[in-house]
Amino acid sequence: MKYILAIDAGTTSSRAIIFDKNGQQKAIAQYEFPQHFPQESWVEHNANEIWETQLKAVVEVLASKDINSSEIAALGITNQRETTILWDRKTGEPVHNAIVWQDRRTASICDDLRDHAPTFLNKTGLVLDAYFSGTKIKWILDSDPAIRQRAEAGELAFGTVDSWLIWKLTHGKVHTTDVTNASRTLIYNIHDLCWDEELLSLLNIPASLLPKVVSSSEKVGETTEEVLGISLPISGIAGDQQAALFGQLCIEPGDVKNTYGTGCFCIMNTGEKAVTSNNKMLTTIGWQRNGKTIYALEGSVFIAGALIQWLRDQLQIIDSAPEVEALAKTVEHNGGVTFIPALSGLGAPYWDPEATGAIMGITRGTEKGHIARAALEAIALRSRDIIIEMQKDAQVEFSALKVDGGATANDLLMQIQADLLQTQVVRPDTTETTALGAAFLAGLAVGFWKDENELKSIWKENKTFSPQDNTHAERILYLWNKRISKMLKGNE
Repeated sequence: MKYILAIDAGTTSSRAIIFDKNGQQKAIAQYEFPQHFPQESWVEHNANEIWETQLKAVVEVLASKDINSSEIAALGITNQRETTILWDRKTGEPVHNAIVWQDRRTASICDDLRDHAPTFLNKTGLVLDAYFSGTKIKWILDSDPAIRQRAEAGELAFGTVDSWLIWKLTHGKVHTTDVTNASRTLIYNIHDLCWDEELLSLLNIPASLLPKVVSSSEKVGETTEEVLGISLPISGIAGDQQAALFGQLCIEPGDVKNTYGTGCFCIMNTGEKAVTSNNKMLTTIGWQRNGKTIYALEGSVFIAGALIQWLRDQLQIIDSAPEVEALAKTVEHNGGVTFIPALSGLGAPYWDPEATGAIMGITRGTEKGHIARAALEAIALRSRDIIIEMQKDAQVEFSALKVDGGATANDLLMQIQADLLQTQVVRPDTTETTALGAAFLAGLAVGFWKDENELKSIWKENKTFSPQDNTHAERILYLWNKRISKMLKGNE
């Protein structure tokens, strides 16, 4: 066997990537799917559009020149987390559009349950927030009495995107998820490693909806020939951020990575100990393999790459996302402009669902380049917010930050990040570490790779960004702290 196939089911696109034994990308296909915004702060996907674009991407890479599909050892899946889908077990048809992780419609449900927030936190490691799947499930069930009735009769299935794709790939034979995705639902006990009856009761969710929870690296089923034309073992599953953590080979306690995608997600490996955060970070499961559960601390920035998309689509100051770097370089600094990227509230460490975005410090001399540069700084500043608090929780200062995701191709953003953190930022040779992590987990399960030591020889550095201009970084931080404090105070 020569290859591993990885599915990377993202928030805005579906991708399929084939890796060889050296972790090198041999073929890739990607298709965007529509984002639906029925109301302000609501974000939905059509689950069938996710499946159709994902299937199209997989079929395309399987047909790639020089790829013999019979030489693919296994399939690994990584996915946007928390996004919630309910579908009919008999027909396979969704009963409602998928409610995306960015969606804020269930904030009032969280408010109603606020007295139980400590219970959710202690059992799941998560703050009680609309970000997670549990309240989204409840909202769909409460939105239509017929849907709730069908759910309670055992006719419906719930899943995050991994579960949905596995169901479709196996033609409805397998309904499962792994521990990493389960740990993001707000109804999974990360200490007892099971769906929690008390939390299900608080949210009025019938247990019959739920998938079987498996480890991140084991064979759970096979794709059917009627779907793909080939039978492949599905042997790796992980939510996108945990997959990236494993793909970056952050396998020792204290190792940390930051993924720059639609949002920014920073995770630190804490080993077999679930570290409780005192600084509003999330405690989550990093992965589970060979009977060992690895925990992690995580901080999430809801808007990162999505901010650049906003500059492109709403403000229309760039025609494509990669142009933002060149535009930002037309000026030497931000011109006193600060961009607060709260387009979907603020995540860790603020957790302010009511926060809105703002561009502050505009003068008659403000140019498009200043706004572009301030947007890049905003992504790096929000990441810094999280990393500083995470260090406090773990009581460790790391010497380097491993980075991945599409935005890491932006050298200016990476340099800004190094300057603001005053630490090295290390970009790997393969920036598709989310898909690579899913491939690693799948390959280990079927013996394609022997162990983690073999994987270490695969990971290679592309470029390291070292801190440079501390004076300018201090000025950016001063304005950021002053302006975000003022904005948050105004929301009180």
